[in-house]
Amino acid sequence: MKKHKKICIIGAGPSGITAAKNCIEAGLEAVVFEKNDKVGGNWVFNAKTGHSSVYNNTHIISSKIWSEYEDYPMPSDYPDYPSHSKVQKYFEDYAKHFGVLDVIRFNHQIEKAALNDSGDWNVTYVDQMGQSHQEVFSHLMVANGHHWDPKYPHYEGEFSGTYIHSHDFKSVDDSWRGKKVLVIGAGNSGCDVAVEAARVAQHVSMSMRSPQWFIPKFMFGIPSDVLGSFSSWLPRKFKQLSLTFLLRMFQGRYRQYGLPEPTNLVLSQHPTANSDLLDFIRHGRIKPQPAIKRLKPSGVEFIDGQSAEYDIIVACTGFKISFPFFDEALINFQSDDKVPLYKKMLHKDYPNLYFIGLFQPLGCIWPLADYQAKLACQEILGNYRRPSNMQAAIDYEVNHPHYPFIGGTRHSTEVDYHMFRKELKQELRKAGLDIGEAPKGRIDHYKQWQKVG
Repeated sequence: MKKHKKICIIGAGPSGITAAKNCIEAGLEAVVFEKNDKVGGNWVFNAKTGHSSVYNNTHIISSKIWSEYEDYPMPSDYPDYPSHSKVQKYFEDYAKHFGVLDVIRFNHQIEKAALNDSGDWNVTYVDQMGQSHQEVFSHLMVANGHHWDPKYPHYEGEFSGTYIHSHDFKSVDDSWRGKKVLVIGAGNSGCDVAVEAARVAQHVSMSMRSPQWFIPKFMFGIPSDVLGSFSSWLPRKFKQLSLTFLLRMFQGRYRQYGLPEPTNLVLSQHPTANSDLLDFIRHGRIKPQPAIKRLKPSGVEFIDGQSAEYDIIVACTGFKISFPFFDEALINFQSDDKVPLYKKMLHKDYPNLYFIGLFQPLGCIWPLADYQAKLACQEILGNYRRPSNMQAAIDYEVNHPHYPFIGGTRHSTEVDYHMFRKELKQELRKAGLDIGEAPKGRIDHYKQWQKVG
């Protein structure tokens, strides 16, 4: 007698809704648990702190062409980089179109997920009325994201002003006017917060511990990731060299901006996509600063010995990969330099556990999470067989990254969009699914850009 298959999906963000869509298409029973009242995860704007959401002026950092799900294009009237409100509506429309809303339990919080003696998952959750329940599932898809548990830097001393993490940053309002602001970090969040603050603050500094590459959102009049896709066939080193050369031509040397010079080629670390930062620096509205040595009641001391006073400090220092519903003895990736999952989704010890969207691409997560969900469903249906020696397969994958990424937890799940897409397609072909090339709509976009170029 075959065991009934019932899938628990944690989270109704971009990865969770595509996981549910694929379960529905595969004829699998699925239940999505979402702690909020809407789909979209971090893309549901919430002005309250404590909820990890986009801030008021957020736009996507990868173009819509490479962000949309391949079977559900974004509306033609959407701009190249849609705002968070347009993106959230897109997720709502996607969920309605594929019948995902029917399987979501909103305002339900997962408390614990544990394996029972039969190898199934006992899932404990609290419903919208605050009542606790337990339900058994044959499979578990974890899609709760990895941009919600803030990672704070640790320094000597104490700061008596306002000290927040980008997790709690929602907007720059009139209370920031005339203030002195320090932003820690130069990733995508750090640059966005610094630029937004510089529009009203008296002074904004940005503290960088290490060099960073800054990629404009447009190059030669087209989205930078679209331009990059034209050269995805090139050898990796040549692609890195050519992109590094292009940025040097466009931007000059970073020391001209007071920024530290990168010693590695572009794509050796996760780049920052921002078209405003360098202009704001050259206009004197943002001042680069070195790493912080210690905090002081009125500000900070930097490692070069200088001190400065600030009213507000915003730590844009990333997030921890954490799963509060798992016992740490079962799953704990927080300190891993390389997360040990095959194709960033399959665990060697738990064949009925899938992580959907737990990767950081040089591009967008959403369409590749769709691929991962397809693969998970094919394995549940018995059409896909994972490698017989999972440990060896995982070791090979983590030791052969797509680019020579700089070490550390920041790049523990880093992948190249196009290479990872190709790898997932190869796995799906083993299950008898041939995704084919990019959808017609995307190809038409390419032709349009090529004509413009």
